[in-house]
Order: sequence, then C-alpha cells, then structure tokens
Amino acid sequence: MKRATLTLAAILASPLAAAGCSDLIDDSVGASDNFALGDAIAGTNATQFAAAKANFGLTETQQDGLGPIFNERSCSACHSNGAIGGAGQNIERRYGTLTNGVFNGLANTGGSLRQLFGIGGFNPSPGVNCNSGTDANPAPGATIFAGRMTTPTFGLGLVELIPDGTLQGIASAQPASIRGIAVDNVIQLTSGPFSRGQHHVARFGWKAVHASLADFAGDAYLNEMGITTTSCANGQVIRDFATENRANRAPTNAVINGCPDDLAPGVDDDFAAEENNCAGGLTEVQDDVANFAFFMRNLAPAPRGVDNSNGRGLTEFNREGCNGCHVTTTFTVTANGRGQSFQPFSDFLVHDMGTLGDGIGNDGDSVAVTRRMRTAPLWGIRFRNGLLHDARTSDKSAAIQAHDGQGAAARNAFNGATSAQRNDLLLFLSSL
Repeated sequence: MKRATLTLAAILASPLAAAGCSDLIDDSVGASDNFALGDAIAGTNATQFAAAKANFGLTETQQDGLGPIFNERSCSACHSNGAIGGAGQNIERRYGTLTNGVFNGLANTGGSLRQLFGIGGFNPSPGVNCNSGTDANPAPGATIFAGRMTTPTFGLGLVELIPDGTLQGIASAQPASIRGIAVDNVIQLTSGPFSRGQHHVARFGWKAVHASLADFAGDAYLNEMGITTTSCANGQVIRDFATENRANRAPTNAVINGCPDDLAPGVDDDFAAEENNCAGGLTEVQDDVANFAFFMRNLAPAPRGVDNSNGRGLTEFNREGCNGCHVTTTFTVTANGRGQSFQPFSDFLVHDMGTLGDGIGNDGDSVAVTRRMRTAPLWGIRFRNGLLHDARTSDKSAAIQAHDGQGAAARNAFNGATSAQRNDLLLFLSSL
C-alpha cells in the first residue's frame, strides 16, 4: 500500500510485541473510573490503542494522498485541546446562499466546506502537470458564512452505543416548546455494531450528521485532509469516500490537461482494489479509517473536576431549564465487555436555535432547518478554549446569553437569576 498505515498487525510483528499472545489479554487499561484526559476506556487493549493513536497523529504528505485541497495534515492537528482527541483551535469555514428561499451549498464551488490549503503543483501521471488551486475567499455567490470549531472526541465510543430508542424516548418526553429531533442517518461503512444501509439516529457533528464513528472518520479523512478511500461490504466496493474535492471550479472546468477531478476521482488508498475488489464477500474498512474509528471508540470521557458550588450549581442548572436539552441522564452501555456509565449532558438531538443556528444546511433545506444545531455535550467543557459552534467566546456567561430559539427560555432564566445563582451555575459548569 502507498499509505504509511500503522496497523495492529504491524505492531504485533514488532520485537516489542513478540512475547506472546498473552499480551493481548493482559495488556489492557485498568477498570478505574479515574481516567486522565486522553486515556482509553476500561478493557481496551493497550497495544492496539497505541497503534490507533499513532495513526490518528500521523502527519500526511502528498505521497500519502494529501489534498489536492485540505484543511490539515493529521487528525490530531485538529483534535488536540488538552490531549490528542480533544477539541481544536481550528475553526473550519462553511458557506452557502439561499436560492428561492431554500439553502444552496454551491456545490459548483466546492461547497459548503471551504478547504484552506492546496498542495500546489502535482503530477498525477508522467507528462501531466496539474495545480490544486485554492478555494476562493469568499466563495463566488456565497451570502451565508459560518465557522465551526472542531469537536472533541473524548467518550464518543460510548455515545455511539446509546440505543436509538433511548434518544428517541428523550425527544418524546421533552415539552413541545423545546422538543428536539432525532436525525435519521443511513450507515455507509460496515464497522463495529453497524452495517451498511442500516438506519440509526445520528449523534456526531454540530448538525448530527453521522451515527457511526467509522463514517465520521471517513468523512473527515476525505474533506479535511483530502484523502480518498475505498472499503468493502459483503464483497461490494464502497466508494462513498472516493471522490476528490477540487477548488472552486465548476464541473465543466474541472478537467484540465488530464488532471483528476470530482467527476473522475483518483483514489489515494484503493483498499478494495488491493483486496481483489473485495473478492470472497470481504467486509473490511480501509486501514486508516478503521484505526481512527478504533481510537475514538476507545477514548475515555474527559474526567470531571471539583464542583466548588457544592451541588448548588446543578440545582440552578435544572431550575433554569438547561437540563431540558443538556439532559442530566447517566447512560450505561456495554463496551469492551464491561458496563460503562457516563454523563455527557446532551440529548444528541437537533434543536431550532434561532439566531444561534449557523444557517448552514443541505441543498434544499428550509431556513428553519438550517437553524437546527445538535445539543453540544457539556462534558469536558473545562478543557475547551472556545465555546459555541464557532468558538466566538470563551466566557460561559456569554455563551449562555447567545442561546436563542428553543434555548431562549433557559437564557432568559439565566439572565433573571441572582448573581449568586449565576455564579453557582458557572462553578458547576467549570467542573464538567
């Protein structure tokens, strides 16, 4: 393979792992709940986790398939706050416009995600000279612009295992004024508990786009680093993440002197072809994507800090109605053969956030739909430098006061609280 992939097989072949198979049984993270930031959940094989973490931090190059346009060179470059896997300092840029009153992502300009960098000149074959170009800023025709902070991945493997019915039940129990929507997502990659074509409740990303961390990883690998991949599902070649992005060029202008374009993708890591086009009914996800998913699935939640409000802040959190969407539910799932309990402070549903919504959607979405945002989990908030989807502030009071739409009632309750009550709430949030 062209890619410098770090696989479990390669690690086990090293002298360090040559002591015997018992390493696979004994070399695991302990069951203590007192995880440090960036640790693995209980029951995770430490050798496999280290390999996956190294792959997550690997810097990609043009020889690995980086680009032709991209936002960063590694997963960890965007997920680094506090520890590898955290939120990012990076604010990705989204854009679009309204056409006849509905959202238009301007696909002919590479929309709605703007990639910040290009690899410049490259030669896909002898004698063919190409140039990646870069995305224009602002994109031609765009009237809507939004920033999105890279989300933290701590504990997401546990979130992935929350049953759909649990999240749908939370929605059903919410008052109509703040009732969230469980977004339906069709699985693309067969991985872990998921099979291609299944429908599940999406729970990852600012708009709740993906239900599976493998899909989440494949999407980011393509759109953030420009690395295209194929995978296999029951002998079928999966090319969902095999379409190259091109910089701000209409399709009719994309093919220049034989350069690859979004109509005739050049796959950087054609896993399916390397596996004889998935012969024998093979089901397997491309190596890097599988490693990224494994790393995220086994990252422990961020540890809680001390609540200096002595419990008064949680009472105020509930009194103001913050718990209507940032639910205080303790979820329990089985991961690595063990029961794992966690409290993310999110219903993982999307809500109409009024002016706090970023205005970005899929082609054809109404304005009301573009205002919907997934309830951001509050666990680990003390490790983040930026708050809200665009990291516009680091001040928790300002973040609360920016809430609108279905979050307006909680905002108003916060504004009407005494200074002592607000202080207790902020102390509580600072412990999460």
